[in-house]
Amino acid sequence: MKISGNDIRPGNVVEHKGELWQAVKIQHTQPGKGGAYLQVELKGLTTHSKLNERFRSSETVEKVRLEMNPFQVLFIEGDTLNLMDNESFEQIPLPTELAGDSAQFLVDGMTVEVESYEGRYLRVALPETVVLEISETEPTVKGQTAASSFKPAILDNGVRVMVPPFVGTGEKVVVNTADGTYVRRAED
Repeated sequence: MKISGNDIRPGNVVEHKGELWQAVKIQHTQPGKGGAYLQVELKGLTTHSKLNERFRSSETVEKVRLEMNPFQVLFIEGDTLNLMDNESFEQIPLPTELAGDSAQFLVDGMTVEVESYEGRYLRVALPETVVLEISETEPTVKGQTAASSFKPAILDNGVRVMVPPFVGTGEKVVVNTADGTYVRRAED
């Protein structure tokens, strides 16, 4: 679907210069001389490169709709993520780099969303949060909970996060997959 250059919004995926790009930031600019334009920061979905581009209202770009399908993580083997389509039960191997920095939180059995366009897999999106167990952390010191301090902890997947002092080894915590931060204790 063709849209005007001024109608691009953050999160939109557009086809530009023969590649797929996701709009990251936009800024409307109206110089004193000449027509207004939209300055757009684009991130390549296949190349992962960045591009700053100006779009005038008279220009049109192709807005792309990505297909999002739920897949279950069967197992991770090296740099390969083995997934199963929840509807057709078809199994596909994908590189773990499609999950980006969140790949460290992939767990067997987890349901993820796979974005594709014309049969080409572009990105693996994890849930916003995951529940993991703390395998190692420092013991709690009495009286330390008065200040809002955090201590390092190692999760059962080997990732290091900062947790409040009242959280101990063996407890399950909720962790944000986007930035790897502690959210809260998990309810049993």
